[in-house]
Amino acid sequence: MAEKKTLDQELLEYIVKALVDHPDDVEIGRKVDEMGVLLTLKVNPEDMGQIIGRAGTTARAIRNLVRIVGLKNHARVNLKIEEPEGGRLPPKPRSVAAETEGLEDLRI
Repeated sequence: MAEKKTLDQELLEYIVKALVDHPDDVEIGRKVDEMGVLLTLKVNPEDMGQIIGRAGTTARAIRNLVRIVGLKNHARVNLKIEEPEGGRLPPKPRSVAAETEGLEDLRI
């Protein structure tokens, strides 16, 4: 028996599937507790940039829309975007040569 989707889940699914290149990989979970409703979003790792947007603007806009739907239904709704496995690249090691480049001109 399929679980009936709520209005907040349907809205989130509609918005996210319209943004991503792999709409079949979109997964939305919903958990209700004393703090409110927590929606979790999982997308294909290649689509993370489209969901986050430049400086997080797209993610912030999606969160605002989901919160507004929650307010209309007298619920506090939050959105958690799940980071995919290997989603963040480790920082590149900086070489000593790059840090000392141009210092030989200072001759103190």
